[in-house]
Amino acid sequence: MKTSLRRHRRPLGALLAALCVGLLAPAAQAAPATPAAPAVRAAPAAQQREAGRTDPARELALTARPLSDTRTLERIVGSAKVVGIGEATHSSAEFFEAKHRIFERLVEEQGFTTFALEANWSTGLLVDDYVRFGRGDIRKIMRDEFQNAYAFWNTEEYLDLFTWMRRHNLRHPQHQVRFMGNDLGYAGPNLFDEVTGHVARTRPELLPRFHGLYRASRPAGGDVDGWMNAYLVKPLAERRAMAADVNRALALLERQRPAGRDRAAREAHTWAVQHARAIAQVGTEYSYDLTSEEHVGEAMLYRDRIMAENTVWWQRHTGDRMVLSAHNGHVGYETTMPKQYPRTQGAFLRDALGRDYVTVGAAFGRGSFNAHDAGTPGEPVRVFSVGPLGPDSNEHVLDRVAPRPFLLDLRTTTPAAREWLGGARPTRAIGTLYPWPDDTTPVRLAASYDAVMHFPEISAARLRD
Repeated sequence: MKTSLRRHRRPLGALLAALCVGLLAPAAQAAPATPAAPAVRAAPAAQQREAGRTDPARELALTARPLSDTRTLERIVGSAKVVGIGEATHSSAEFFEAKHRIFERLVEEQGFTTFALEANWSTGLLVDDYVRFGRGDIRKIMRDEFQNAYAFWNTEEYLDLFTWMRRHNLRHPQHQVRFMGNDLGYAGPNLFDEVTGHVARTRPELLPRFHGLYRASRPAGGDVDGWMNAYLVKPLAERRAMAADVNRALALLERQRPAGRDRAAREAHTWAVQHARAIAQVGTEYSYDLTSEEHVGEAMLYRDRIMAENTVWWQRHTGDRMVLSAHNGHVGYETTMPKQYPRTQGAFLRDALGRDYVTVGAAFGRGSFNAHDAGTPGEPVRVFSVGPLGPDSNEHVLDRVAPRPFLLDLRTTTPAAREWLGGARPTRAIGTLYPWPDDTTPVRLAASYDAVMHFPEISAARLRD
């Protein structure tokens, strides 16, 4: 089924949210659709009755530990090079604060050095310049860069993280931390300048060619939100021509290998190629027919694969141990919406890194979060509050494990707990829109994550103006 993006403003907004930051709402349809068939089925009634003979909450409590327990965190992380940490909503303070605390502990105790976020590559370069060198006004960077669906990152909690990273680097010049964005919703002018500046220094005769290939795609004035909205409503043929040009630029730069053994020259070329690759990724993502449900699934598959590839590139090139922050639906191993999200970033990372990738899911019992109201198109982000899920949910049992936030290594639980963790049960997965049919979906905790952190209650993140 196809729907004109020009005629249906709400699906456009939902699609942008899907492309940029959240679990995909069925954006290509004019009205909310029936929830997609989950990748896994709920446990049979007989299995549920059998599991009921042993209280799963009591079994889980045997190995659950307070969220502040450093030893449990160290055991979960082990020697992993990338640790994916999820969130069950895209805008709750406790999830953001926990990621900050975990990253801080891993930096100080296990030598981690990069915090990666579901944000654009070009945005990541600007934030990285701030945390490493103090360049720019971080508040202005956040305000200018975290727009459209990325506006959910423009919070006091992330400001606290970035300013802590800057203070750490001032105190520890020999142990610098870094920031990266691994997503592909927008390529800022700074990214184009990185590539053309490199070409001007190394192959100036090719500079007119690069300017020509980048002319239609390089943002020229305006803001991120306006650019993203304008790009999506361009005719498909125009978007595909733009994608072809930026991919030609990438191929051309890849062929310009520096001669000799100059390490600095090779390093500069490697980074320039990756910047050009990030530009090409944005163009390719927008070249899909995003009015088609089938092609939206292909676009989401491409997006999760590219986020994983960018993360792996950074880790292998820098050698950093990394914390990766994204929604549960991106860091986990299993998809619950195979039509819209055929494969997750977490699955791609496991393929590439094996045991060097570990993932921690997040859950909550009740509380509040920021989101767009799916039922009132055009309304600004507002705070939603929800109560506990029903007794058949994962959260209902997790709520009974402990009265305070806890961390649970799913790989070291008791046999009875592992049996319960293997069943698919309703679980909250709230993205940038609420309410939506898929904001509660069946999840097999043990198959999706290596560990889970649970919060009995959460509160909406503090959005910045």
